Amino acid sequence: MNHPKKTGKSILIIDDDRIFCDSIKDDFQSPFIDVFTAHTGKQGLALLEKKKVDVVLLDQKLPDIQGHELCRPILERNERAKIIFITAYPNFDNAVNAIKAGAHDYLSKPFELEELHLVVKNAFQVQGLERVKEFHDYKQQKEQQANILIGSLGKNRQIHQLIDMAATTDSPVLITGETGTGKNLVAKAIHYKANDKKSEAPFFSVNCGAIPETLLEAELFGYEKGAFTGAVEARKGVFELAGGGTLFLDEIGTMPLHLQTRLLGVLDDGKLKRLGGQSLISIATRIIAATNAVPEEMIAEQAFRQDLFYRLSVLRIHLPPLRERLEDIPQLCRHFIEKAAGSKEVTLPEEEVDRLQQYEWPGNIRELKNIIERSLILHKTILYPSRLLSTPSSLASASRPASPAAIKALEQVEKEYITNVLKLLSNNLSQAARALGISLSTLKRKTREYGLR
Repeated sequence: MNHPKKTGKSILIIDDDRIFCDSIKDDFQSPFIDVFTAHTGKQGLALLEKKKVDVVLLDQKLPDIQGHELCRPILERNERAKIIFITAYPNFDNAVNAIKAGAHDYLSKPFELEELHLVVKNAFQVQGLERVKEFHDYKQQKEQQANILIGSLGKNRQIHQLIDMAATTDSPVLITGETGTGKNLVAKAIHYKANDKKSEAPFFSVNCGAIPETLLEAELFGYEKGAFTGAVEARKGVFELAGGGTLFLDEIGTMPLHLQTRLLGVLDDGKLKRLGGQSLISIATRIIAATNAVPEEMIAEQAFRQDLFYRLSVLRIHLPPLRERLEDIPQLCRHFIEKAAGSKEVTLPEEEVDRLQQYEWPGNIRELKNIIERSLILHKTILYPSRLLSTPSSLASASRPASPAAIKALEQVEKEYITNVLKLLSNNLSQAARALGISLSTLKRKTREYGLR
């Protein structure tokens, strides 16, 4: 008998004929397929509460229930399960009732084991195809979400055109803009647009500023066994892992100069050496980089290689801060509310939108998203996000001329701003750092300097 190939699958047999159950279990049980048995509908449902099974072989005549009446309760517990309806009393009405209730297939006893194997194999294959479809749907949804936010870039048609252009080429792309403007989303949108017919194309993201310098080189380029203490086996870096897809290097401006030199070599030659390695490895990875700093200023300060900048910025996309496109706030609010509220009915008054459009948004889109989500938690059905703004004084009234005596020192303004954010976020440093658009270590240093903790 040819058993189904290794799948890591499971089968549940619900049948009051114990000999039949034992026979089928012995035939299917293997290191790769788990088989469970139950002899009543109640036992079967109890087992489904504890275990996720892929295929259910369901008998029509059970001591406590008719098999077709059990289909819906089974699918309520595991909507992915494929039910194969089995009966020794073939009846067209029973078959119709079972299929209507959600059964995947129908068999009449007696049947050949080959026939059962074929039906079970088909059920496994259908599940696999459904998972592929779910992945495609998920990818499409992520692309649509990215496009919603990218589409919120208002009337700046040049940005849309550059994104579409970037999707048609494998050339490097450099995305610039303040923290929180959506650089990561733009990178994903380019990737998804470019790979809409290649579901397996990977997207890897590395925040160059979040990984210690000593680990960043190994993370990017990989290493051979024995390359350093603790390298007990060879490991691929993200350049190799992202082969055929996209590697997004966020905060590229924080990359040490010697690694910038290595990156330039990879971009020029399409080859790399792992740490401790001698052989060159060819890669086919698309590079997208991003920075919240001004590259020209970093070059002037000799913190960034000019030749690497030219190599990365074959296509350059600059994302304007939210304060320069306040007309996009209504659309962004709708998107964040729909995403976070789900089916919950909520209202955002027009006057609230007006107030949000008068705010400077130092944290850009990320800050707006945070404010909307916090308002959903605190205000339930009618949202008042403007009440949660960190610096109410920065609304339109702040644009009125002030006397020189009324102008505060920059240090005092920063201290008050950080104090307000910490107060609003219950002194949660991680959340405050994200809202402020700075690193956690920077926030800790500033709180010490200002005596806030």
